[in-house]
Amino acid sequence: MPLRRLATITGLGALTAGLACACLPWSVTAPGLTRFVARELAQAYGVAMRAEGPAEITLLPLPRLGFGGVRLTSGTPDGPVLAQGGTLALQLNLLALLTGRIDVNTLALDGATIQLPVDADDARWSEPARLLAARLGADGTSHPRRVSLSRTIAVGSDPRDGSPQTARDIDLSLSWPLWSAQADLAGSFLWNDAPARFTLGGLRLVDLLDGGATPFSLAANWAAGSLTAEGNGLVRDGGLRLTGRGTFETRSLPETLAWAGGAVALAPVVKAFGLDGSFDLDGRRLMLPNVRVSFGANLLEGAGSVAFDRDRPAIQATLAAESLNLAPLAAETLQMLGLDAADATRGVALAPLTAGDLDLRLSTGSARVGPMLAEDVAASVLVRSGSIEASLNRATVATGTLKGRLALNASSGDPMVTEMKAQGAFDGLDLGGLLSDLRQENWMFGRVQGQFMAQGTGATTDRLLNHLDGHAVLGIQGGTLVGLDLADVALSHRVPTQRSGRTAFERATLSLRFVDGVGEIAEGALEGPALSAALRGRVFLPDRRCEAVMDIEARAATADGARATPARFLIGGPLDNLAVRALTNQTEPVSRGGAILPPNALRMPAGGPGAQIPTSARAYAP
Repeated sequence: MPLRRLATITGLGALTAGLACACLPWSVTAPGLTRFVARELAQAYGVAMRAEGPAEITLLPLPRLGFGGVRLTSGTPDGPVLAQGGTLALQLNLLALLTGRIDVNTLALDGATIQLPVDADDARWSEPARLLAARLGADGTSHPRRVSLSRTIAVGSDPRDGSPQTARDIDLSLSWPLWSAQADLAGSFLWNDAPARFTLGGLRLVDLLDGGATPFSLAANWAAGSLTAEGNGLVRDGGLRLTGRGTFETRSLPETLAWAGGAVALAPVVKAFGLDGSFDLDGRRLMLPNVRVSFGANLLEGAGSVAFDRDRPAIQATLAAESLNLAPLAAETLQMLGLDAADATRGVALAPLTAGDLDLRLSTGSARVGPMLAEDVAASVLVRSGSIEASLNRATVATGTLKGRLALNASSGDPMVTEMKAQGAFDGLDLGGLLSDLRQENWMFGRVQGQFMAQGTGATTDRLLNHLDGHAVLGIQGGTLVGLDLADVALSHRVPTQRSGRTAFERATLSLRFVDGVGEIAEGALEGPALSAALRGRVFLPDRRCEAVMDIEARAATADGARATPARFLIGGPLDNLAVRALTNQTEPVSRGGAILPPNALRMPAGGPGAQIPTSARAYAP
């Protein structure tokens, strides 16, 4: 082979080998190189760097340096720690390197622990941010084109209470091309053992660091929900100011708050929840001037605000809706407080529901709780530390009016004990229409009015009922019983076996007074043209049972012209399984006599004191 050709092949082979070697990372011990890079980082960004072990060098396609066991501090090597552990890789600008300068094109930090500020006075990141802003102000193109974090841990503190917080498995990528003034940020992390991902685009970092505004678009999602927002933002006096429009959705508000480490009032009884509308965030106060709120299948519109600058988040809102279905919310509340009678020993502590402040004003054209329909509803809910106050300012039910107030307060001596006060009044309720709304047979007609008041104290539902005091009064004017002729019952002294006839009455009244969960019928009377009836007895709320006697007297004389003897009936037993017996003057109401009906002969529905009286019981309770 000619010598010239051999030399050419040898040269090409050497060049190829050299290029291949230049593309491979080389581990070298070069303290001078480490000091050179550290000096340039300190001058450009105010970050002091220490590294352990040899450096890793790659020459092609672009110069790349890698350092292990890195420790980055603010200002001086003894300054506050910014990041430590892991490896730092720098891809350098070749032209700048030839002139003896360090110009970082790409920065990658892997396996490190980043230290975030621990309180408002922690200024460890202030000087690096200031120098970066000054560098960008002097030369908008002098910045890394890409910054990435992988397998990183971030350690900081909760600004609300200073508790330590840690985010793990952080993978983050900041892309800022040379030809664009906008940067994009994307990443994922593990927070409270649950993953989350986000993208943040359209950032003009030069304007942001210079105190100006920048557009942004945000999309984030986690296991229980998602968040999207777009608008403009800036940093003012150390605080963040954002304006724009956004959407927040979660399938479970308690799950999202548990993951995020926050709490708001009444959150445990709300499942699916969403917000959509314009927002204005100034520091730690969020204004929602035009917002749509959804929970369950309900949709409301209005305005509100959230203040995070206190020990407890405070929410204010005024919302309106065309219609609401409150049955799921009511069921969740009763179940959580143990008031659904499923478990009378369940605690009724208010702490889970009063983790934040709430001032809610609500109006709706119609609201439904199960079969109950209310129209033209105006209500409010006020939650403070250890207290809940719900007011029904007005509502139209069965063409009548209904008002009420419920106040729950944690006892000053024991926060596990709840003090309850409730009161209400209703007027002009069409009883026939109400029964139709409740999907019950129309067994009574008339206009009913009344009022009630109750108060009690207890740590469980059972104890609350055992300490319940109050009274209830109701009256019906000009009503009719359908399917029952009480005058015939009074004359025959028998419980009718089938529904027939009707009874018109002029007035019916019922008055109950409760002391320690035992209600005594202070007055129970029915007056009609052909008869009169009186009811006396007791209702035992803790045991959910009743013991009462009803006397029915016909005004008409018997066939022989004598005055009819009053008929007497005993009503007793569990409220959902009442039994009735007809009594005579010779029988003892509590022990013997009479024709005893089989258990639940009245077919009382389950549900306790609030259950509707069925058709077969209507002869025995006015």
